[in-house]
Amino acid sequence: MKKMVLPTIALRGMTVLPDMVIHFDINRKKSIHAVEKAMQTNETIFLLTQKDIDTANPVQDDLYSVGTVAKVKELIKLPKGIVRVLVAGKYKGMVNTVSESDGMLISDIVTDRDWFLAPDNLTQIAMIRSLNELICRYAAVNQRFSKDILKEWLIAKNLQEKVKKILADYPVDYTVKQKFLEMSDVNEIYEQLARMFIEDINIFDIKKELEDGIKEKVEKNQKEYYLREQLKYINEELDGTDGSSEIDEYMEKLESLNAADEIKEQIEKEIRRYKVLSQGSSEANVERGYIETLLSLPWENSSQDSDDIENAAKILDENHYGMKKVKERILETLAVRKVSNNADAPIICLVGPPGTGKTSIARSVAQSLNKEYVRICLGGVKDEAEIRGHRRTYVGAMPGRIIDGLRKAKVKNPLMLLDEIDKVSNDYRSDTSSALLEVLDGEQNSHFVDHYIDMPVDLSEILFIATANDLSDVSRPLLDRMEIIEVSSYTKNEKLHIAKEHLVAKQLKKNGLTKKSVRFTDKALAKIIDGYTMEAGVRELERMIAAVLRKVVRKNYTVDGVNIEKQIVITDKNLSEYLGKVKFIKEKASRKNEVGIVRGLAWTAAGGDTLEIEVNVLGGKPELILTGNMGDVMRESAQIALSYVRSVVRKNQIFEENAIHIHIPEGAVPKDGPSAGITMATAIYSAVTGKPVDASTAMTGEVTLRGRVMPIGGLKEKLLAAKTAGLKRVLVPLENKSDVEELEEEIVQGLEIVYVSDMKEVLKLAIVK
Repeated sequence: MKKMVLPTIALRGMTVLPDMVIHFDINRKKSIHAVEKAMQTNETIFLLTQKDIDTANPVQDDLYSVGTVAKVKELIKLPKGIVRVLVAGKYKGMVNTVSESDGMLISDIVTDRDWFLAPDNLTQIAMIRSLNELICRYAAVNQRFSKDILKEWLIAKNLQEKVKKILADYPVDYTVKQKFLEMSDVNEIYEQLARMFIEDINIFDIKKELEDGIKEKVEKNQKEYYLREQLKYINEELDGTDGSSEIDEYMEKLESLNAADEIKEQIEKEIRRYKVLSQGSSEANVERGYIETLLSLPWENSSQDSDDIENAAKILDENHYGMKKVKERILETLAVRKVSNNADAPIICLVGPPGTGKTSIARSVAQSLNKEYVRICLGGVKDEAEIRGHRRTYVGAMPGRIIDGLRKAKVKNPLMLLDEIDKVSNDYRSDTSSALLEVLDGEQNSHFVDHYIDMPVDLSEILFIATANDLSDVSRPLLDRMEIIEVSSYTKNEKLHIAKEHLVAKQLKKNGLTKKSVRFTDKALAKIIDGYTMEAGVRELERMIAAVLRKVVRKNYTVDGVNIEKQIVITDKNLSEYLGKVKFIKEKASRKNEVGIVRGLAWTAAGGDTLEIEVNVLGGKPELILTGNMGDVMRESAQIALSYVRSVVRKNQIFEENAIHIHIPEGAVPKDGPSAGITMATAIYSAVTGKPVDASTAMTGEVTLRGRVMPIGGLKEKLLAAKTAGLKRVLVPLENKSDVEELEEEIVQGLEIVYVSDMKEVLKLAIVK
């Protein structure tokens, strides 16, 4: 160990080891001054390596703490201020301090002339033999390894000499050589050197395996090419065609296909497979159909959605009267897309009675958004394969309805209407509702896999709109994926506007007539609505208008066609000439108060209706008799109503000596639900006490054993029915107050709506004292 102070060169990207002879170029002034200073003294210089090669002016912290003392052998000045230095490493040195003086780096070091000490003789022999074996294995796998260097490494008999020769010529990064320089334990140096050899030998082995595999594949491809050419020639000789025109057509379509690379690769693989199949085989026909399906799908093709909110609102208003909530929701979606550029499509479910325009509103939404429109009817679908597709192994396999809809739309972002989603059915073989979950789940449908396509298809940009009449038949997990928007029954005023603004003009055109030839008065349309239709929507209303126009055409038909000289006006007076006598007479409110008869309100698929619930007290065996085609829930409501009345009426002998008979007229019509609870309770109370019920009052609400009034649904339709029947007052559960506040003014106008929370309030309001 010896202390020295030497001029120092900071090396970038290289490490010089003891006994290594190497030349390098320097251009930093500090380094040039250090070399010149060394040449003026004893030609000795200290070489330190920078930790980061990008450091321009390194200080002690930027340099490694171990370097090499070297002898400057030669100095050559090159153009542009570059100096080439030839040095020979002598021994390593450990840095105490590095400072700058006279425009160069000066290092105060402690030298160590023995880089590492050799082990005992036997250990040294074992290490040398082991290294020689590794050197030979390395040379065997590295075909570019120099035989001269191999010889140099093998002839070194001394372990120190061998290590220095190996590290001088081994192709490793300078940081690895620096680590070796910093080591002083011979065992550590040997282990690291052996590990380095073994890792590189393994790398070369793996590389050779990869190259052999690639070579084998290339040879296989060449063999397949040769066989295909032979097969092509054989096919030409057999039927005079080579099938290449069809293959070329598929390849041309594939080149122009807008799809991801992995999709194109898979399709190309299928085309190559089809190419080697016998053209007349059934397998070839299956493969042909599969390829044509893949090429016809809009993998990355999309249409530009319209973001003109004003135009969308105009289109929706032109095509549909009312439907305020639906229109607002669509316009909200448009506004959000315009602001955020978010392509995520919502999944909307329109729920309402038949004929209320659920399907037609979806078509108008597609028009307003400038989207392609695809309608998929799910009514009666009971096979999961209708949604997910059939596996290609089956005869007659084809993709599911979702993929088929995409193929028809020719874009990946159409509006897809899933019509009658509540009509899907399941059997013991498959669950259609579960198959729809993946389609409608925003977290999963970006990689929807159809069994036939067998590749992920992105459905996330499709705007799904589902329609349903009754949500009770829709599975809960499926319902959770959708945003529910209720499309309720139309009021008489709404039906009148729809008929005037849409239906009449549509049917005039369909029947070859004009506005100048036939006109409907408002009273005629109102009479059709009241007397000839009984529905929540306007489908039957449109049929009645069409029936009138057909009669007009038939009456005025001549050989030359329809001849109408003077405009025909359809009024409420002459309407029966075209449609016959009135079909429906609305049930009106009773004129007198009666005992045991209460007017209830009901929701039906055709809208709202009023029901007179009748109760009689009969002598004989004590029992509860229920008639009128009641469902299980309504029967339970009747039992609860009876239990409540028994708890509040003190004359219990009435119940012990008499039967209570509850009847709901129109016995052929099934009835169910809990909303007649307070109506039945009031009717029983009236019959038992002999007190009459106010005939101008109707009520709806579920009742509990303790007399609490619970909220119900279908309130809009029920209030419309009450208004049509001429009732003045309606008792509504208090918890339904928010529902009433959302209704249009024309529905509640003329009705006194009283909110009740307990049966005591109901009886106080309904019973006439």
